[in-house]
Amino acid sequence: MSDGGETGARVLDEAGGLRAMTGIMGIMLFLLMLAAALGLGTLGAARTLDRQLAGRLTVQVVDGDPATRDAAAARVAGVLRGLPGVARVAPVDRAALQRLVEPWLGAEAEAGALPIPALIDVDLTGEEAGDAVAAAVARAVPTARVDRHAAWMSPVSRFMTLLTGLAAALVGVLGAATLAVVVLAVRSGLDVHRGTIEVMHMLGSTDVQVARLFQRRIALDALIGGGLGGLLALVVIWLLGRQLGALGSELLGGVNLGRADWAVLLLLPLLFVGLATFAARRAVLGHLERSL
Repeated sequence: MSDGGETGARVLDEAGGLRAMTGIMGIMLFLLMLAAALGLGTLGAARTLDRQLAGRLTVQVVDGDPATRDAAAARVAGVLRGLPGVARVAPVDRAALQRLVEPWLGAEAEAGALPIPALIDVDLTGEEAGDAVAAAVARAVPTARVDRHAAWMSPVSRFMTLLTGLAAALVGVLGAATLAVVVLAVRSGLDVHRGTIEVMHMLGSTDVQVARLFQRRIALDALIGGGLGGLLALVVIWLLGRQLGALGSELLGGVNLGRADWAVLLLLPLLFVGLATFAARRAVLGHLERSL
């Protein structure tokens, strides 16, 4: 039985088809980790965006007369500061606002020739206070408008949620494809070495012992290929994270991975090897029970 096991192990180690699995496993894990990183990054960014926008709104006070507009804005700001559930009231600096719109409206905006609304940024302690704020603003200045940040950024949030779902689906597809590749490789190896396996059985080897030889080979391929592919994926993910951070965008900066996300990515190669090994064992035992 020992000689049969050693012979089977040498034959499997020399099998070119199974050695090709090393590269296949590396590619599969590389793609899987990139998809997982995309999903984790967009999920974190979507949560951060929802948390930041849930309690934020902007009040616009529009009036052609600057004095009337400024008086109305001051009245609104005073009302808001006295409301429960309002954490911060910050009128937007007029000079900064004029500089912001000057590239689109021209020098007339900077000179004050065009009626630019007065803006007031408001931070709430909870999203539920938004209705009370809107009602208070309407009573103080009926022409003022309340814009909720969560409302006009909701398409971005939905898009990021969609990306997260697509990434999760891609991870599932790549996992299923990995299982299929392992099963096909094992069946091919069993067909190629059918005669050797029959000799091993005659020498006393059991189906479980034969399965161990195949799962050891698959596990080694997954460990070597997955290790290389996983390392390359981590380097690519880290470089992409640095590039996103260098853009200086709050939205894109939220796509960066946190410590928990990196921990998940580091666990993926181990799960990958375990999944491939388990699939190889089940494929061998199932095939041997049916055919030998």
